[in-house]
Amino acid sequence: MRAICVLGSTGSIGVNTLNVVREHPELFKIQALTAHRQVTLLAEQCAEFHPELAVVGTAEAAQELEKLLRQQGLKTQVLYGPDALVTASTLSSVNTVMAAIVGAAGLLPTIEAAKAGKRILLANKEALVMSGDIFMKAIATSGAELLPIDSEHNAIYQCLPDANTSNGGSRGRYTQLGIKEVLLTASGGPFRTMALSDLSHVSPDQACAHPNWVMGRKISVDSATMMNKGLELIEAHYLFGLDATHIQILIHPQSVIHSMVRYLDGSVIAQLGQPDMRTPIAYGLGWPHRIHAGVQELDFKSLKGLSFEEVDTERFPCINLAYGALAAGGLLPTALNAANEIAVQAFLDGRLKFTDIAVVVQKVLDRFQSGAANSLELVLQADLESRQIAQLILKDY
Repeated sequence: MRAICVLGSTGSIGVNTLNVVREHPELFKIQALTAHRQVTLLAEQCAEFHPELAVVGTAEAAQELEKLLRQQGLKTQVLYGPDALVTASTLSSVNTVMAAIVGAAGLLPTIEAAKAGKRILLANKEALVMSGDIFMKAIATSGAELLPIDSEHNAIYQCLPDANTSNGGSRGRYTQLGIKEVLLTASGGPFRTMALSDLSHVSPDQACAHPNWVMGRKISVDSATMMNKGLELIEAHYLFGLDATHIQILIHPQSVIHSMVRYLDGSVIAQLGQPDMRTPIAYGLGWPHRIHAGVQELDFKSLKGLSFEEVDTERFPCINLAYGALAAGGLLPTALNAANEIAVQAFLDGRLKFTDIAVVVQKVLDRFQSGAANSLELVLQADLESRQIAQLILKDY
């Protein structure tokens, strides 16, 4: 039985994780759940799954959650704050951590779980973007298992030679197995065909209306700018040990092929399925076995066609920003992620135009004094400095 901590249980990935767990009570036990501020939903989850520990963001939220749980006679312990997230992810009773907290906030509990040798189901791409070498070293040193949950990286992993064996998570050795490149597919988001002149006027609600996937608002905006694909490029580099020249981004509007691997002999292996995150979640939870995910089967007879397009970097300038940050290395990917988080939030708050998200990120990268990412302390300091630079730049908007 897998004993699970869900970091970010009230978000889209967290809710879908619990949906899969609900179908397999004989296979999984929820030991810890965490949320930031959605106390009512978290209390409902605790009432159903009876975790050992529940964590929220603030003392006020903890007090509210405690009251709700005691009214139901539940004995779940309640903690709050960043340190409590680490406590949840490193519980001795936990052997599997679903890392589903969006953004930099998910880094510390995820990397500490890796150090503790847990099986990490990684839906938080920022952990690798910010501290790729440090994170992968923690995995290798502790013997932890790392399984990607992002649909694209999960698809790539399923197309690799040892995906369905018990050899452990990705070890960066795939260039030795006849792989020429991986192809990250992207839907192109809601603005793939919109006139460029209209992009500066789009609203947050328009940016969050993804044509294929149901996601949180921040991730939805990242999909609209295609910064999500830029972050996934960096994530793929660390997961699979491939440099940028062996990672191609390809627009695939139907979101049926979730990614592909091209081999030296000319073969291309693709993973197909419905655009439903329960599929990669079930793959990670059940690995190396396949389990039912509750997802509707793909009906090939109903498909109208599968098409592919080259990425228009004028429409999606964030792609080049990510390629540049990966090429520069060091702390620049950390700065890229931090600047994007601040810019996206400013857009969601109505303080910034959609087209200025990439402009603000570029300005932060230009001002940021990068260096080697030699320690977690340096990574966290770079994250803080980049956010401060971004906030200063936003004063001019």
